[in-house]
Amino acid sequence: MSLTLQDWRRRVASAYAAARVIAEIDPVEAWTHWRRERDELFAHHPDSPLEDRDGFAGLPFAPYDPAWCFDAPVHAAEPLALDVPTSDGVVPLRRIGVAEVPFGTLDVWWVAVYGGGVFVPFADATNGTTSYGGGRYLLDTVKGADLGGHAGELRLDFNYAYHPSCFYSTRWSCPLAPTGNRLAVPVAVGELATADRSS
Repeated sequence: MSLTLQDWRRRVASAYAAARVIAEIDPVEAWTHWRRERDELFAHHPDSPLEDRDGFAGLPFAPYDPAWCFDAPVHAAEPLALDVPTSDGVVPLRRIGVAEVPFGTLDVWWVAVYGGGVFVPFADATNGTTSYGGGRYLLDTVKGADLGGHAGELRLDFNYAYHPSCFYSTRWSCPLAPTGNRLAVPVAVGELATADRSS
């Protein structure tokens, strides 16, 4: 951990906080604002996972589609503990519920480290083609990635799906989607991968 990484997390949290407010009026503008902030971090921040920023013109995303935004009810689930391996250790996860979306369910995890946080990764039928083979993230509140939600619900907007940092650089290690976070459908929105960077 460093002060520059803390700045990265602070700015990510700020981008999500702004998106939550703007989305009440204009969901597309909220997403556009979040994307601008993400591109700025990737282009200029010292903790950007991009190893080669020459010619960087922004992260590729599918167009915003409101049909992929859900206030997903979170139901109780049998407690489950996982130690998810990464390249430099394990990330301890504890299941705190199951979120329901029209095309399936996703386990909702608590990252069981000091401070903790809600974590919702997912894998889908686009992995290895138009998205990273290891999947993408929807929420990771440890790092400020939080779209809000009412009591008993989480806002799961798949337009905000993003690749973990390990997609861009081996300097980073990331927990990938466990079995209960794999969707059979293709999620055609969110951050995209080029064909040669999808695995």
